[in-house]
Amino acid sequence: MRIISKEDINSPVTNLNGEVIYEMIGRPPEIGGTIHHSLVHVVIPPGKSSHTLTHYHKVSEETYYILRGVGLMIVDGKEFRLQPGQACLIKPFETHRLFNVGQDDLEFLTVSAPAWIPDDSFLPLEKSLSEK
Repeated sequence: MRIISKEDINSPVTNLNGEVIYEMIGRPPEIGGTIHHSLVHVVIPPGKSSHTLTHYHKVSEETYYILRGVGLMIVDGKEFRLQPGQACLIKPFETHRLFNVGQDDLEFLTVSAPAWIPDDSFLPLEKSLSEK
């Protein structure tokens, strides 16, 4: 069993856009050793976005659940506004990126199934017609 809060994570990952990633439950043994799902708490400051570029996953399904703030999710070129209490499902091969378009931090949970691994993130240029 694993019980953890965002505040327990001493070294969250911060990307070049300012997105702060608190990996709470996932594949590494020290954070649960899960295989079938992972859980991440993410904070994006105003005017910033998730990731540097739009990306997709070949295997993982992701569900984003908005806790605070207002986000603009772009999935396969279509825009969707996300607010607290809303969930957004991203299926494999759907290109996506989330922007904070509000005045406050955008906070959300991401559940990935199976558990996320870095090797399952790809840029759209890598997507071939045979993978669709």
